[in-house]
Parts: sequence; structure tokens; C-alpha cells
Amino acid sequence: MENKKPEESPRRKFLKFGLLAGGATLAGFGIQQKLRADTIPETGEKVKVMTADGKLVEVDSAHIQHHVAESAITNIESRIGIEGRKFVMVIDMARCANARKCVEACQKMHNKRPPVEWIKVKKMQDSQESSPYWMVQPCYHCDNPPCTKVCPVDATFKRQDGVVLIDNERCIGCRFCMAACPYNARVFNWGNDWGTPLKTGTAAVPADSVVTCGNKGEIRCNNSIETSLQDKVGTVSKCDFCVDMARKGQLPDCVTNCPNGTIFYGDANEDVVTNGEDTFRLSELIRDRAGYRYLEELGTEPRVWYLPPVERNFPFEDDPVPHNTTE
Repeated sequence: MENKKPEESPRRKFLKFGLLAGGATLAGFGIQQKLRADTIPETGEKVKVMTADGKLVEVDSAHIQHHVAESAITNIESRIGIEGRKFVMVIDMARCANARKCVEACQKMHNKRPPVEWIKVKKMQDSQESSPYWMVQPCYHCDNPPCTKVCPVDATFKRQDGVVLIDNERCIGCRFCMAACPYNARVFNWGNDWGTPLKTGTAAVPADSVVTCGNKGEIRCNNSIETSLQDKVGTVSKCDFCVDMARKGQLPDCVTNCPNGTIFYGDANEDVVTNGEDTFRLSELIRDRAGYRYLEELGTEPRVWYLPPVERNFPFEDDPVPHNTTE
């Protein structure tokens, strides 16, 4: 399937496949938006929305009215997941230059500081004769996750949309899940300066705050499993596949901030993945590019696929470099 690029080429800002369209979420996620009939000042910020007859149009964001369903998701809803979806990620290692923009964006999005990292970029080399390459490692959100089977309090669980999450209110810090995960995808909050959550009840963060953060620097303190509230000291956290963003029609920050479009995100049920500029059929991409899943022989059935680092966009370099092959 040929890839498709938008004429205006916004930097991987919107999902391109059927379940989402731009900043507006389609009925597939149960979140609908409508144009306001009243006359209000325009902001100049354009948002893509889907019309009733299936056309994608741009309107000013001032004319978008958000449905009440966009409010905080309950913990029960967070445990069930988004009906009809099976989220998946594809990582093209031929594009990765270790710019670490995905890591930085994830840190900012979830208010984490080093050495805590939910996404790791590792130098890999298959043999002495072969060239090294960079491998991006998030949580793999396995279909057969060993982590959920060992948790004694059901704090970590698998949703129907393929995402594995952690309920920090239930987590007792036994770290059985960390021992069971073969990918070392989980981190423990020891309570150091880099791990201590920003507490509510202060002037900066009111006790009843439900502000969700992101790329504008606000603090994530929404009391919802899905929005990955600040993990408490003595609990475990990990990559959450940013399903709260997907529910609102947005790609994860790790996807949109990569300068090379290394990470693709999508829905296996729709057989489509995108990095926001390039869109592919998942099945064709895996078949044509010899896609594989890391340590698949363990039987964990990860939901992250890798494309081998062949015909690379640029040579391997040990130091992080700000390559941008899209310009």
C-alpha cells in the first residue's frame, strides 16, 4: 500500500485512519463534536473534523463544542478499554537516529525525570560483523502478559483494546510484575526527587484538580487510571500507550515528536498504522518489511512490531543526533 502524505504536512499531528480524524474524535470512540451555530470570535487555529457525510473539513477551533464524554474517564471504564479497538505500535529501526525526542516528549507528557524513563533507546548489535542500530523500547502491551498474572491485588490488568495499565491506588509495591516482565518495561517510584509525585492540596495543584497535562507543561493529576495520574511513592509505573490521547483523537507524544517518523501507532482491527504523515496497512507493512516482535518466542505476544534496520535513512552514530529526514 502506498503511503500518503497530507498537502499541508502538519508534523504528524492527527491520526489518518478511520477511527480518528484530526483533533476531533469520531463516533468510533463515542466522542462527537458539532459546530456551533452562534457567532463567536475565531482563534485562527484550524481543527480537522469529519462531517456527517464522511468528508474531512477544517474549521476554526472556536466553533468546536466538546461533548461531555470528553470529561474524566471512570476507573471502571479505564479497566474495560475502548470498545472495538486493538491498539498496536510499529517501530521502523531504519529511521531511528537516537535523537531521543520520543523519550523527552514522554518524560514531559507524564512529568517524569531521569533516571525514570518509560521509553528506552538502546544500542543493539546482532553480531561483531554487523552494524549496530538503535532500538526504541516502550512497554509491549502483550496479549499474554506475565506481569498481570503475578499481581496479587489486580493492580495491573489487560484491557479489551490490548492495552496493559496499572492502578496505582491498588499497587502495593511488591514488584512481582517487574520481576515477571521480560522486557524490563516497568519502573519503581523510590520517592527520590526524580520520582516523588507532585502532590495536590498546594497552591500550584489544588486538591480537587482534574487538570490533564501534555505538551503545554500542565501537571497530570487527573484521578484516572487511563490518564496515568502521578504514581505514588512505592508503586510501579510504565508506558501506558497514551490511550487517553487516543480517546481524544490524538497520537501519542512519542509518535508526534520523533523527527523521522520512526514510530507508527494504530488499530489492528482496522489494519492501519500511521506516524501522522505516512499511513500503511499494518498487515502489508509487516509482511513487506519482514516485521517481527521482540522475544516473541517467550509467548508473550507483544503488540509492538519492529521493522529491521535495512536501507537506513542515515548511518549509525553513537551520539544522539537531531536527524530530520522529512525536511
